[in-house]
Amino acid sequence: MNFARRMFRLPEKREVLELNVDDRRVLEVLGIHTGDVNVRGKNALKVDTVFSCVRIRSESVAKLPLKVFREDESGIQKQTRHPAFQLLRLRPNPYMSAYDFWKCIEAQNDLYGNAYASIEFDKRGRIVGLWPMDSSRVKIVVDNDTSASGVVTNRSKLWYEVNLGYEQRKIMPHELLHFKGGVTLDGIVGLSPLDCLRATLENGASANRFINNFYKQGLQVKGVVQYVGDLDEKAKRNFREKFESMSSGLNNSHRIALLPIGYQFKEIALNMHDAQFLENNQLTIRQIASAFGIKMHQLNDLSRATHTNVAEQQKEFYTDTLQPILTMYEQELTYKLLLDDEIRDGYFFRFNVDAILRSDIKTRYEAYRIGVQGGFLAPNEARAKEELPPLEGGDQLLVNGSMVPITDAGKAYQGKGGGGAGTGEKDDSDEGDPGASS
Repeated sequence: MNFARRMFRLPEKREVLELNVDDRRVLEVLGIHTGDVNVRGKNALKVDTVFSCVRIRSESVAKLPLKVFREDESGIQKQTRHPAFQLLRLRPNPYMSAYDFWKCIEAQNDLYGNAYASIEFDKRGRIVGLWPMDSSRVKIVVDNDTSASGVVTNRSKLWYEVNLGYEQRKIMPHELLHFKGGVTLDGIVGLSPLDCLRATLENGASANRFINNFYKQGLQVKGVVQYVGDLDEKAKRNFREKFESMSSGLNNSHRIALLPIGYQFKEIALNMHDAQFLENNQLTIRQIASAFGIKMHQLNDLSRATHTNVAEQQKEFYTDTLQPILTMYEQELTYKLLLDDEIRDGYFFRFNVDAILRSDIKTRYEAYRIGVQGGFLAPNEARAKEELPPLEGGDQLLVNGSMVPITDAGKAYQGKGGGGAGTGEKDDSDEGDPGASS
């Protein structure tokens, strides 16, 4: 049910804002302000913890290169000549790099629970561009089969409606990429983490507002002025204005306020220590970080960090937080951007996570040494991981020459008279030899 409509006059077009009766913006349209903090959508970025979590997740995804691979009987090979390789590796569209594209997509996912990218085709049906869309303007429509009581079946139809301001445009599923982040209850629509964390985010935003107002007031606490006698409304207003102008504000911080005889000031505000402000604020930060899968050391909280557990938590960040996100992206890209024949031939997309799991140089070189000496890693493969050019003969697998099958153990000592060193048997070959040393 549409409750109110607000129109913006634009050159040669008119934008209509449709609001539901439960929408908070209805009060803003009517000029009514409730005083509550707004932590929906982009407004949640005003909470510093949310901004940090969104930045960390979006940058972590954006810095990973995306490549096209093919798996067959001979193994997995990188397909650098595939048309989608350059599109996703360098520039999905003329106006943004691959880094900016994935940073935008992941930020939309974190804020709205859903991210969309329109697929641009040329006249031959080839994919020539990917364009991110504003998730707040996209609506998912499902035409369920009535005989199945609203359950989505193979006979159901699904499409997307995009509000362009001047018109509603209908887009079919094969024309855009739909990434669902976080939690989904039906597999079609992703839940916004900000809606699920609304109370926690409001606590964080209220804490920031409290600190901001506290400093604006010159660190002055609220209170009451007690006096004997009776004043009319005009006298009360004059005294309050003079007292506030003399005692509040940054310019009057740490200055002395004068009170007439018979007047006494008593503070009524609860100080930060009594309200356990720091403890509650720290709990709010941990709750928000936990919901986004961010480790506390990534938010510069090193109170419980050591050299060992930071390294382990960084690996956990990949396995517990990034790997599900990357898997979701890879599956959607593989299904929407590859032809059916290419999927049957083993083509797929995969992010290169070596940038995250890359260890220090000593640990990497030790791992390469074990792999090369173990005979399962060619020297040129190790050089390729370090971005070094291949060398002649480096494609041959090497193995330690002293390694033999367990069934051949001891054969190297056979045929030497049977009296090997340490057997305790006396060698009679030197008996009677006058030249033998005694």
